[in-house]
Amino acid sequence: MKTHLSAVLKEFTAPAAISVEEKQTEQPAGGQLLLAMSAAPINPADLNVLEGKYGELPELPAVVGNEGAGRVLAVGEGVEGFSVGDLVLPMQRGTWTQRMLVPAESAIRLPASIDEKQAAMLSVNPATALRLLRTVTELKEGDWVLQNAANSGVGRSVIQLSKILGFKTLSVVRREDAAVELRELGGDAVILEEDDLREAVKANCGKNRPKLGLNSVGGTSAVNLANGLANGGTLVTFGAMGRQPVKIPNAMLIFRDLRFTGFWLTRWVKGAPQAEKQALYQELAGYVCEGRLRQPVAGVYPLRELAKALDAAAAERRGGKVLLDLSEGIA
Repeated sequence: MKTHLSAVLKEFTAPAAISVEEKQTEQPAGGQLLLAMSAAPINPADLNVLEGKYGELPELPAVVGNEGAGRVLAVGEGVEGFSVGDLVLPMQRGTWTQRMLVPAESAIRLPASIDEKQAAMLSVNPATALRLLRTVTELKEGDWVLQNAANSGVGRSVIQLSKILGFKTLSVVRREDAAVELRELGGDAVILEEDDLREAVKANCGKNRPKLGLNSVGGTSAVNLANGLANGGTLVTFGAMGRQPVKIPNAMLIFRDLRFTGFWLTRWVKGAPQAEKQALYQELAGYVCEGRLRQPVAGVYPLRELAKALDAAAAERRGGKVLLDLSEGIA
């Protein structure tokens, strides 16, 4: 019987009670695919899961990891549309493993030319960014989008996708080196958290004040974004890096008619038709293949060095995603 390595979480703690274990590799049943996982990132949501502080937690013990990409190693009976060697997104949790069984009906096949590491980072941050830009409120070419924590994975994707879709971005970050990097990435205007956001909106946007604000911090940072929006604009919260609640002043609701809402990609993935998900990820994959959408990588670690990888992912200044190389050390 062949074996592989998996990262298994046994207790929600900080630091997490997680270990790399050898498991038997099972063959796919009818309707399933067996994937040889290529790579998987360590996202902030993953770190929250390890601590037991995420909105949806697995039953323990569990193989963890919420995104990645792998190649089809074997195809179960009755499966159509997939061949051995295809690169796919599994679209389910448990990706920190060298071998993974997934239902073929939920897997997303990717173009053969896409970079495997970029593919591994495709299903969460770029997808979140595209859904935020397309579905929260109606934007037209030339409209501005405000965002905080803009050097995050979603923030970088928002800047790149806004360029593609014809929108402009005013991004807020905490450090000048991050601001320089985002300007080079294509950010139309990038300011620091301590700068006057309303003045920045006036100077850059003029009368075309932003209709959409993207908040992944909370607290004062979220209120500052709301202050920069046009009357009737929408602030959507999709993260809480600052771990502070969004406190909405009454005047924003009464006199400015601002809308406050939330977004969680997992909810969309669970409820959207497969054809809709396929279309979104094919679009994103196309941008990656064209070189117009890219996520930076701060480091790559074999699964056996998971502890080092987790420390690197938790570091405040990373400059990109930490990836697990799931192909290393296996035939």
